[in-house]
Amino acid sequence: MQFVLRVLKALALLLVFIVVAGAAWLFVRPPELLRVGDGYAAKIVCSNVFIAGRDADDVLHDDVQAPGNPLLRLMRVSVDRGNGHVTARFMGLFAPSYALYRSGLGCTSVPDADFEAAANAVPLDVPARMETNDASWPQGEGVGDPDRKIAALLGDSALAGPAMRAIVVVRDGRIVAEAYGPRFSAKTPLIGWSMTKTVNAAILGRLMLDGKISFDDDHLLAQWKDDQRARIKVSDLLGMESGLAFNEDYGDVADVTRMLYLDPDMVSLPANSPMEAAPGQRFRYSSGTAVLLSRIWMNRIGNAPAAFSYPRDALFSPLGMTSAVFELDARGTFVGSSYLYATAHDWARFGQFLLQDGVWNGRRLLPEGFVGAMRTPTAASNGRYTQGQAWLAPGGSNTAFGLPEDTFWLTGHDGQSMAIVPSANLIVVRLGLTPGWLGYQPQTLLKAVLAALPQARAPQQQAESQRQAQPRP
Repeated sequence: MQFVLRVLKALALLLVFIVVAGAAWLFVRPPELLRVGDGYAAKIVCSNVFIAGRDADDVLHDDVQAPGNPLLRLMRVSVDRGNGHVTARFMGLFAPSYALYRSGLGCTSVPDADFEAAANAVPLDVPARMETNDASWPQGEGVGDPDRKIAALLGDSALAGPAMRAIVVVRDGRIVAEAYGPRFSAKTPLIGWSMTKTVNAAILGRLMLDGKISFDDDHLLAQWKDDQRARIKVSDLLGMESGLAFNEDYGDVADVTRMLYLDPDMVSLPANSPMEAAPGQRFRYSSGTAVLLSRIWMNRIGNAPAAFSYPRDALFSPLGMTSAVFELDARGTFVGSSYLYATAHDWARFGQFLLQDGVWNGRRLLPEGFVGAMRTPTAASNGRYTQGQAWLAPGGSNTAFGLPEDTFWLTGHDGQSMAIVPSANLIVVRLGLTPGWLGYQPQTLLKAVLAALPQARAPQQQAESQRQAQPRP
């Protein structure tokens, strides 16, 4: 009996030692996976609390835990509203990560805990959200009577998809139906994830209209001047054909998660990535590429305050996207890959802008042919991706779903999508929290909406739409 007691005591001491040693290890050198999880939790809670006005516990439970990783259920978050700080820790103890709210510019991940550097990286006088008005959409927020047939489709859970948060259908420049998930409304700013890439491309297009950058520009970054990366052109980056290596796998600690949640300077990783192919030869979907594009167009503007206000001044304000908040990293680069928040109405405004070939209220804001590039496939992507940071065939061809051939898409993580169908003068925006493993396909919703339209567009309207969207020379 005494022998058994001694063994049990030894085992208990060993267990205590293992627990203490493990806790010390987690405290001193937490694994990158935990740091990524805490960084994700801090950033998502921060943005949704300070931009969307949501409850922190709801965001932690619904948004942070949505990917299904069991470790995310052990994240604990605290919000300091007075200082705009959010802290996330694994089990409330380990691998702390931080986010900071900067008024007018949303939240940024601060993985190095250097709040002072993050605060000083941006100007302090960036204006907050613009005022809305009651004029009819798209000039204001007024919406008329819905199309009952299309509105009924949006109430079909199979078509709307799991955890739908917002759907807006625009036909002939008018919102004809919309629907929202529980606790969400037309006033809730929602993240677009990779739909941000297409908006970022349009911001770069605004600079093209002013002659400050072109598709054919190369020697884009100072650190590339002495090697083969100097041959990378703006067109290569826009088409995801730069030849730079980048791992976009979200299942583990990869380049994309390391960039978004472990590096205060998100430009550093993709800018220092090695070449794996000659520019224009290989398609590689890369969030790092979009961040590089942000840094490149910001460099072209030069004056720091002007660069920070440029998305608002050049695009959001002219389009009336009053809710739009484009977030930056901790060192002052817009996260052109992922972090634009806007209401569903404002996302739809951007779609209407593309449908109108980059013209708004009679004023051309994008060069002729730029939207055409967004609809023109790249050879290296086998026709799936375009020359302008958009998709022609996410998850399969349009014809496979019975959709018009001129359909093109903005898509984003967790089920964000915008379908633009010029031949039907139609936009369908769908936002939610729908992880890919659920298998939801927005093409089914679009197909149902197209079938429910009261009439097809006249042939001359289709021809004009096709003429406007011709690719750039």
